[in-house]
Amino acid sequence: MLAAMTATPNLRVAIAGFGAIGRSLAAALAAGLPGLTLAAIASRDPQNVRAVLKGAAEPAIVPIGELPQHADLVVECAPAAMLPQIAVPALEAGRSLVVLSCGALLEHEELVSLAKERGGRILVPTGALLGLDAVLAAAEGRISAVTMTSRKPPAGLVGAPFLVANGIEVAGIEEPRCVFEGSAREAARGFPANVNVAVALSLAGIGPDRTRIAIWADPTISRNTHLIEVESDAADFSMRIAGVPSENPRTGRITAQSVVALLRKLRAPLAVGT
Repeated sequence: MLAAMTATPNLRVAIAGFGAIGRSLAAALAAGLPGLTLAAIASRDPQNVRAVLKGAAEPAIVPIGELPQHADLVVECAPAAMLPQIAVPALEAGRSLVVLSCGALLEHEELVSLAKERGGRILVPTGALLGLDAVLAAAEGRISAVTMTSRKPPAGLVGAPFLVANGIEVAGIEEPRCVFEGSAREAARGFPANVNVAVALSLAGIGPDRTRIAIWADPTISRNTHLIEVESDAADFSMRIAGVPSENPRTGRITAQSVVALLRKLRAPLAVGT
């Protein structure tokens, strides 16, 4: 009886956006994650939501601005340009917010101040990277350099603002081509749908202006591949991951799974990792 009285209530989760990641996350929550309840979804296509959930307990389908009324935590699964309209209502209500379009945080640093002021919290999942725990740990000492080389099938880069602005065509190329070299901040502006992983890396380590990024369009590969190299006073290390794309070629399957892992950790009696 005492255990029942002191049990922690389920964490109510809302999803903003119902693209490849949003659908995958909704399906996982609907199937059942301990301590978590899918409470609400913001989607322009309610019929699509019902088709994905296939008879599971249907969450509220509401406008983005109403998500905080239904949930303790909001997961942003939308284009980067929509981050403010998702984040502001959630943070003003003191909710936690999981941000996948973390590149947009660099253009909206006021959201961090809003979270602090209203008692909200912004969480950035590992996404399509690996080893962020090691980078976070190294940052407690001194990191001298962080570099990341991303190789993507050309289809995943078509339409990126940097390529359009500079007249760079990648469709139909036959050999790997380096299309960008610069800071994580510059990469986030030029490739908002492609390099959230680079921004997450920079936030964990030495910041978006010191983290160096190279982006390659590579027709010889079928997976989004990232090589991260870190030099620090605690350890020098490198990490490589080749992610299987989701139905959206710009996004790997592991991104949605990373959000699921983060949500599990929020309610798990045993949490592994930094």
